[in-house]
This record gives sequence, structure tokens and C-alpha cells, in this order.
Amino acid sequence: QVRLVESGGGSVQAGGSLRLSCAASLDTGASFCMGWFRQNSGQGRAGVAFIDVDGSTSYDDSVKGRFTVSFDNSKNTLSLHMDSLKPEDTGMYYCAVEEGFAGARSVCATKPLSIDFGYWGRGTQVTVSA
Repeated sequence: QVRLVESGGGSVQAGGSLRLSCAASLDTGASFCMGWFRQNSGQGRAGVAFIDVDGSTSYDDSVKGRFTVSFDNSKNTLSLHMDSLKPEDTGMYYCAVEEGFAGARSVCATKPLSIDFGYWGRGTQVTVSA
């Protein structure tokens, strides 16, 4: 059973930084695509940043150059380092993964949607004030 637990959210002023973490229980050596989604009240979950089992990354245009996604294989932990935060970065951030079958990493190859992921964490709130 895949389990994802996020941590690291909080409140910061615009221009500040935060680091989110997602502790994951994954099948050893399994193909995967992992990522972060952001959701605000009344809206759907929007993709922010993604990484596959080979370390290839992709980002939404709104965060390119400011956010960095990484995966620590030794700790099975997904991270999102967020710099130069803006008020529009505010939202609930969810960690998600699709894994366990040979083609899982291909989910990251095109712009992933929330429907592409089968496993989710409970989310961590990020609030950026002007």
C-alpha cells in the first residue's frame, strides 16, 4: 500500500522561501512519476512540479526558475524547494504518485493531470502574504 505524508507548509511573506517534503512508501525500484499539486478553495488541483524515477523534472510555467523538485532515493522522500514566493503560490499542496507498473514514469512525460495519479497525501497548507 502506497502511503504519502506531506510536511513543511506554513506562512511566509512574499519573496520568502519554504521547503515541502513528502515521505513516501514505494515499491523498491518501481517505475514512478511523482509530483506536487496546488489547490485553492473551489478550484481543482493544478500541477506544479514533477519528477520521474530517472530524475527528469518538469514544472508549471508559473514556478519555473523559482521552485525545485527533487527525490531522495535513500530516504524515499520527495521535496519541493520554493523560492521567491508570491501570493498566488498560496494554496494546499498535495504530493501525488503513480507507480508500480512499467509505464508509470511516462505519466511525467506530458503535462500530468490530477486524474493521472492514483495515490495522494493529505496536503500541507502554504500561505504567502503580500
